[in-house]
Amino acid sequence: MTFILRIDDDDALPFIRQLPEKSRRIVDSKIKLLAEDPYPGKGGDKECLTLRDGVKIYRLHIARSITVFYKIRDDTIFITEVLTIQQAHKKYNRL
Repeated sequence: MTFILRIDDDDALPFIRQLPEKSRRIVDSKIKLLAEDPYPGKGGDKECLTLRDGVKIYRLHIARSITVFYKIRDDTIFITEVLTIQQAHKKYNRL
């Protein structure tokens, strides 16, 4: 099954656009791979997190420096945030 990718215009997209070209290409290619396989499995780069309010969100680590947060609903993947790993740890209290 191929999923539809949606990227948040207010949070995720501006972060991606400000990245250097090489980093942007890496992030783009990893995000596109989510369309084929968004669920955690072997490899350890994807993880399902349950936030304090019970909401499930997925996390994808890219190149040990960037974290992508996304939600899966039906056949759509919503990229909600893209942050540096340091920003993600600060915002989500080291989830």
